[in-house]
Amino acid sequence: MSDETGAAPSEKKAADAAEPEPAKAPSPGKGLGKPAVVSATTSATTSHSDLKADALKPDAMNSGTHEMPGVQRHHHHHQGHGHGNPWKLALVALGVVYGDIGTSPLYALRECFHESDTITAHYADVMGLLSLFFWAMTAVVTLKYVTLITRADNHGEGGILALLALVLPKRGTPGKIPLVVAAGLFGAALLYADGMLTPAISVLSAVEGMEGIVPGLDRAVVVGVSVAILFTLFVVQRRGTGRVGMVFGPIMLVWFVVIGAMGAYWIAQMPNVLWAVVDVRHAVRFFATHRMTGFWVLGSVVLCITGGEALYADMGHFGRKPIAQSWTFFVWPCLTLNYLGQGALLLQHPEHVEDGFFSMVPDGAPRVGLVLLATAATVIASQALISGAFSLTRQAIQLGYLPRLEIRHTSGDHEGQIYVPEINWVLMVACIALVVGFQSSSRMAAAYGIAVTGTMAITTVLFFLVTRKTWGDARAGLASSLMLIVDLAFLSANIIKVESGGWIPLAVALLILFMMTTWKLGRDRVGKFLRNRSEPLEEFLDQVHDKHPARVKGTAVFMTSTSGGTPPVLLHHYKHNQVLHEQVVLLSIMTEDRPIVSRDQRVQVEKLREGFFRVTAHYGFMQTPKVIDVLRACTKHGLHTSKIDTSFYLGREKLVITKNPGLGTVQKLLFSFLSRNARPATDFFELPPERVVEMGMQLEL
Repeated sequence: MSDETGAAPSEKKAADAAEPEPAKAPSPGKGLGKPAVVSATTSATTSHSDLKADALKPDAMNSGTHEMPGVQRHHHHHQGHGHGNPWKLALVALGVVYGDIGTSPLYALRECFHESDTITAHYADVMGLLSLFFWAMTAVVTLKYVTLITRADNHGEGGILALLALVLPKRGTPGKIPLVVAAGLFGAALLYADGMLTPAISVLSAVEGMEGIVPGLDRAVVVGVSVAILFTLFVVQRRGTGRVGMVFGPIMLVWFVVIGAMGAYWIAQMPNVLWAVVDVRHAVRFFATHRMTGFWVLGSVVLCITGGEALYADMGHFGRKPIAQSWTFFVWPCLTLNYLGQGALLLQHPEHVEDGFFSMVPDGAPRVGLVLLATAATVIASQALISGAFSLTRQAIQLGYLPRLEIRHTSGDHEGQIYVPEINWVLMVACIALVVGFQSSSRMAAAYGIAVTGTMAITTVLFFLVTRKTWGDARAGLASSLMLIVDLAFLSANIIKVESGGWIPLAVALLILFMMTTWKLGRDRVGKFLRNRSEPLEEFLDQVHDKHPARVKGTAVFMTSTSGGTPPVLLHHYKHNQVLHEQVVLLSIMTEDRPIVSRDQRVQVEKLREGFFRVTAHYGFMQTPKVIDVLRACTKHGLHTSKIDTSFYLGREKLVITKNPGLGTVQKLLFSFLSRNARPATDFFELPPERVVEMGMQLEL
């Protein structure tokens, strides 16, 4: 279903910061000759990119973005939620940004001992692993993400799709997906797999702590409780996380303080473990001793850095500085203390290698309290990944790689709090299936690393393509090469896990990639068809002047995305009815890169000839376009309309599958299915259903 008769692929570049409204979705149909761009990134921004060159300018955005008819992007730097006390924002960021990496101590060190029987809890191996953990966090999270990657923001927005938007060619080849675009989309698709795995492995690993409280506890009980928690978590998503989110930060603050204190307690009993941080030779000796087995252990070491991509993706919510402060001065030290403490515990009690984290509870202290706190922390981590999947969906819609989906805003105060029902239920089914299928967090860990390391490697490649324009090839190449060496080491170490579960995120990502590319190629095909059906507006007005068609009372509103073309649905209407309304309004809605546009700056009206008006409405990315409000605001500009005699014309495409070349049969079937189920434009613009006229057009795929 299209908002207009159809939608041609946009030749403008899609901006990355966009309104948070449900309707950022590209229309399955497009508008006039030039399509409008609907952008939907995750949030407002506090920090602007340190890269000031062309790579970060609006014109470096995606070309070929499908937009909702009548919606264009207008580029202005903006600042949003990032304003305020950075230390207060740093506290709030704990609950949103660091839930994933913050719960890694539950299982990360334990999994390293599962790689081989030759790796045991004796001094050399434990010190080697602790050194690898510390330097992995230093190299990947501190140096790569906090120091470098966060500098490559897209108008303050982070994440792999926001980065991809900066390197997309200004004019893509219709019908083709460039390799770099396919790679970026695959990285984004891996994040969906991460969104499936993180809630499952985090919650299951926390509930497994019950086994230390109730010896001999049946595994079915652990699985059942985990499923119940996950089910409840996904069911409450529809209510939003506004109130619960207020306590996320404080809970994670308590979590990090507790795990840091537990680590300090055991370090005090064996201070020698501190040498693992000071002396990197422990890691070198570990590799020298275990050789290839030591290399494969990196597949488990990577579990300690699983939240790095989330850190970057959530940058738009808080800004670079609060996120960096939270990590450098609090999260990183607490995680380091805990891992060192686990190592000190294992050196004294190697029998606790399977439950090292929960065994850190000092004698006499109730373990049940730690289990409950861990469960709360994993729920928060899961919430962050689920919300991230929602935001990722909105970005994919913005870039024209997914059809419109229903996006509900669950908070009037926080732009980033959205709910996407379709994504929510798919994730729920996937998470529960993973828990039931794997039964334990250890078996699930094999599937986890592939998704994380794949996305990290692709992010590094995109980072190079962006920074080379401002830093130069040499500087950008050196930084990216060093990061890529580390990324590929972790990715290679996970390859052997494909057979034991790593194939799951790969299969999911390939399926999502196929859907994204199919939608994009299908929209290119539809756009080409519709562009061929359009004509310059001046030529159409000349026809109206020469033929003097009958004019009926009232106003007809046609959504349009360009100033020079005639909406296909208008041409269709005129061709079949040979009649026009007294007033014809060509309405464009432009989304600004700032959160709020005041009412006195919102509407521009240009009176054309032959009773035609061009109306441009400007909205901030935190505002929802409402066509009725726009028309009401036009009154002071000389355009008077009445709700009773105003009709809104939209186009509906009927897709017919043929043997025409270009798309395969499966792609045509999938594209047709996605088009039929895309969110109606009527909902997006909040049009009165009784005043909407849809006009059909047959299109052969």
